Amino acid sequence: MTILKNKDAKKMETKEIESKLKELKMELIKKNVAANKSSKIKSKEIKKAIARLLTQLKIKSTKAKK
Repeated sequence: MTILKNKDAKKMETKEIESKLKELKMELIKKNVAANKSSKIKSKEIKKAIARLLTQLKIKSTKAKK
């Protein structure tokens, strides 16, 4: 899993963002089940990527309303 950059998230369509969110959430659940020190660092990266995607999804939804 590569780190999701903000510029990459901006380029994604809404459907892509939603599918990526599902994928990242499942990966986060898997990492939490197998909790060890290396997965804690990876969990932090996954949480940041989820936050970036949710932010872009919110921005796109507010632009669509205008």
